[in-house]
Amino acid sequence: MRQGPKHTLCRRLGSCIWGNPKCPSAKRPFPAGMHGNTKSKGGGKGGRTKLSTFAQLMLEKQKLRVHYSLSEHQLQYYFSKAKKAPGKTGEALLRLLETRLASIVYRSGLAPSIFAARQFVLHRHVLVNGKIVNRNSFQVKTNMVLTLDAQRSPAIVAAAQKTDVVPPPYLEVDKQNNKVVLSREPIMEEIPANVDIMKVVEFYAR
Repeated sequence: MRQGPKHTLCRRLGSCIWGNPKCPSAKRPFPAGMHGNTKSKGGGKGGRTKLSTFAQLMLEKQKLRVHYSLSEHQLQYYFSKAKKAPGKTGEALLRLLETRLASIVYRSGLAPSIFAARQFVLHRHVLVNGKIVNRNSFQVKTNMVLTLDAQRSPAIVAAAQKTDVVPPPYLEVDKQNNKVVLSREPIMEEIPANVDIMKVVEFYAR
């Protein structure tokens, strides 16, 4: 999947989608471009005009897509799958995205970013229940054990042990042994995606 500049949307929002204090939006909390730091006619700060209802819905959808590093086609697929799941569509959608293999690797602190997590998986550095899995979309189930391949990836393992990420409560992380277990399904309120999921549901339900 082709990726554009990672923090362009962060600049537009005025804050980092992933909560990274080193994000360019921390120093430049206004949209990119020559007119980004000018006041808008609509009274918004930093050139942010008042968005239409449709634009607000689309922006939340884009935030979700970028947060999990997905293509539009992938996000549409997960939305269709969530609609068929029991319970509320928004909660089901977040659970599906949060339990992707790349998401677990990132959220646990084994990788410094969702983009690094994707690369670790694709380059066969991640084991699930002792077997290499190189699909970012692999759906991690409760009690599955994720580890980094210490023999093939000593530098990655060493870097992972230095991260200071606080994992969410549904992950059991053993940093010393580079091991992560999904102890239970995540609850929506615990998922640190910082997205108004109902607006995403409304966008696709139009």
